[in-house]
Amino acid sequence: MPIKIPNDLPAFKALEKERIFVIPNDRAEHQDIRALSIAILNLMPDKITTETQLLRLLSNTPLHVDIELIQMSSHVSKNTSQEHMLAFYKSFEEVKDNRYDGLIITGAPIELLEYEQVDYWEELCRVLDWSLTHVYSTIHICWGAQAALYYHYGIPKYPLDNKMFGNFKHHIEHPESLILKGFGDVFHCPHSRHTEVRHEDIVKVSDLTILAESYEAGVQLVCDSSERLFFQLGHWEYDRETLAKEYFRDVRKGQKIQIPYNYFPGNDPYQQPIFNWSCSANLLYSNWLNYCVYQRTPYDLADLRPIIEAGNNI
Repeated sequence: MPIKIPNDLPAFKALEKERIFVIPNDRAEHQDIRALSIAILNLMPDKITTETQLLRLLSNTPLHVDIELIQMSSHVSKNTSQEHMLAFYKSFEEVKDNRYDGLIITGAPIELLEYEQVDYWEELCRVLDWSLTHVYSTIHICWGAQAALYYHYGIPKYPLDNKMFGNFKHHIEHPESLILKGFGDVFHCPHSRHTEVRHEDIVKVSDLTILAESYEAGVQLVCDSSERLFFQLGHWEYDRETLAKEYFRDVRKGQKIQIPYNYFPGNDPYQQPIFNWSCSANLLYSNWLNYCVYQRTPYDLADLRPIIEAGNNI
């Protein structure tokens, strides 16, 4: 089944070229089915790249998925044109009365700021509260995961001496988890961050379970007891060249940056990176849509029950 997006969204042509089944809005309106409604709160600076990466993963299932792109009104994007934002994004105020089967909250390259220093922090807190009552299941990515763990559970982040940057091997702690169904014992996933949340803080919270982690990169995937909230500390959505682009960008700026760990063959930045996390990335998002959302969400979203187990703010 297809993923429904506007046919003039830049990701449409990119995904169609990859032979991914996308369907324009006007054609989808004539289909009589109950599609999954998935919202994406995109906090990344390069909106178009992140849109394409996430839509690529969400399209790899037999399920029909409708996408809503959301932006923070309290922040003006400097790296994506306002024409694009106005054409394809809605504000939180515009969608706050809607209900969704799923929500993805992306990362943002602002880890070194205190949460309260982020210009859209108060608005994001409203979204995090709202997600507990208006969304069946939410995936939080990287900084978005750190922010949600802090807001809901008071878990702090810690600055790292060196950027966690590369392609790391992880091991599964709870293979019975629905979102990890079909995974082997180990998988690879990129990380790109200057801060971390720590194992010892998470295990103190009875409502949280660490599903996967890395000896080098630390905690990777966490869920709440209802398996409706997921906190992903890595970047499964990254494509083959994403870390390379980040590395060469920082080199051009004259910044001190290490070569991404376990990424370039022979540690040679002029060799093509090995793309060995694609299968696990596609499986994770397929599992999320199928087992964690489609098979559990109410047919009528008016019957959606709040996630009452999460947080200190309920």
